[in-house]
Amino acid sequence: MALALLGAPVARADVILHAFNWRYADVQARADQIRDAGYRIVLVSPAYRSEGNAWWARYQPQDLRLIHNPLGDTTAFRSMVAALQQRGIRVYADVVMNHMANEAFRRSDLDYPGSAVLAAYAGNPAYYNGLRLFGDLRYNFLSAADFGPARCILDYGNVFEVQNYRLCGGSGDTGLPDLVGNAWVVSQQQQYLQALKAMGVKGFRIDAAKHMPAGYINAVLTPAIKSGMHVFGEVITGGGAGNAEYDRFLAPYLRDTDHGAYDFPLHNQLRSAFGFGGRMTQLVDPLAFGQALPPSRAITFTVTHDIPNNAGFRHLIMDPTDETLAYAYLLGRDGGVPMLYSDNNESGDNRWVNAWNRADLKAMVRFHNAVQGSDQQVLSAGDCHLIFRRGNRGIVAINKCGNSVSVPVGMSNSVLWWNTDYRDVLDGTSVVRISSSTYTFNLPPRRARMWLR
Repeated sequence: MALALLGAPVARADVILHAFNWRYADVQARADQIRDAGYRIVLVSPAYRSEGNAWWARYQPQDLRLIHNPLGDTTAFRSMVAALQQRGIRVYADVVMNHMANEAFRRSDLDYPGSAVLAAYAGNPAYYNGLRLFGDLRYNFLSAADFGPARCILDYGNVFEVQNYRLCGGSGDTGLPDLVGNAWVVSQQQQYLQALKAMGVKGFRIDAAKHMPAGYINAVLTPAIKSGMHVFGEVITGGGAGNAEYDRFLAPYLRDTDHGAYDFPLHNQLRSAFGFGGRMTQLVDPLAFGQALPPSRAITFTVTHDIPNNAGFRHLIMDPTDETLAYAYLLGRDGGVPMLYSDNNESGDNRWVNAWNRADLKAMVRFHNAVQGSDQQVLSAGDCHLIFRRGNRGIVAINKCGNSVSVPVGMSNSVLWWNTDYRDVLDGTSVVRISSSTYTFNLPPRRARMWLR
C-alpha cells in the first residue's frame, strides 16, 4: 500500500506503570527497579481512609482527610512519593470523587466517616492526627445533604441516571452513595487533591468519571489544582465515534473538560484488528475514523484493572499473545500516553503478576523511550501485518497471523539509514540492514519486531 505519514510528533509521553493494588511500601522498595526498567510514572491505587482487604474496597472511601488503608498510611504514602521523586519518577493518584463507601449493611445514616471510625480516631488521636491531610477528625465531614437520591442506575444508556443515581450490584444492593457537587463537597475534595499535590503527586486518574456531570468535575478541578498536573478520566465505552456510549459520554467529556481519558475507542479497535476476521490495516490511522482519541488526550492500554476483575468486562480480555502484540503497537507508535498494568493476581488469572518486570515489556518500554519525539510513518500494512518506522531511529513490525509474512518495501525515499544495523530489542538478534532500494521484511508468525538503531 502507499506510504502514510501520521501526524506530527506529540509531547513527551512517558510510560505509566499502573501498580494496581500495590502496597505503598512495595512500590518504594522497587523504586530502583522501576526506574531501571524505564518507567517514569507510577499510578497507585486510591489513597485515603478505606477498609477491607478486597481490591474493590479501595474504591469505597470512608474519609478523605487522611490516608489509612491496607496499602499503607499517610506516612508510607509520603515516603513512597519522595523516594520515587528522587529517582525521577512521578506519582499519579487514583482519585474517587463520585461516591463514598456502601456501609448500608452496618448503619442507616450517611454521615462520613461515621461514629465507629470517629471513635477509633478518638481512641488514638496522636496517631490519626499525625496522618491528617486536612479538616478536623473529631467530626464527620459529610452528611445526608451531600448525597443524591438512593436510586440505582437501571438504564446505563440514560445519561441523567448514569450521572446522578447510584452504582449498584444487584440482588437488593443499595449501592454506592452518590455524591452531589454542592459547595461543601467540592471544597472537601479540593482540599484533598491539594494535599496530594503538596506531597508531590503529579497526576490524577478520575475514577468513574463517566458517572459525574462535567460541571461537577470542573468545579473541583480548578485551573490552579490542575496546574502542573496530568488529569485523565475513566469513561468506559464500547468503541469510538458511532458507538452510543462514546457519543453520549466520552465525546461530551472530551468536549466539556480539558482532561485526558482512557482510549477505549483504540482498545476496541485493537481487539477488532487482532480478533478473528480483523485486519491490521485497521491500525494504520484509527484516529482518522474516530476510533482513537487525539494523541494529546489519550491514555492507551491493553488491559485495565476493571477488565479482568469485573465479570461485566471480562469479555474485553485479549488473547495473551495478541495482548503482547498490542503492547508492541502501543509502545511503538507515536500517540497517547501508554499505561502498562501489573497486579497481584486479584483476578485469579495469574497473567499480570510482575508484568511490569517482564523482559519483553521492558524491552518495549526501552524502545518507546528511545524513539520519543520521532515522527511515525506506516511502511506497509495488510490483513496480517503492520510495519511502521519511528523517525530514523526505529522500526516496528507486527504479524498477527499464524503464518510467516514477507513484505518488500521501497527504501529510495526513506529516512531510515542505509548500511546501518537496526537490532530487534525483543530477541536481541534479528537485524535490519538496508543496502538497496528495496528491503524485504521477513516476519515470523504471531510475533512483533522492534528494531532500534
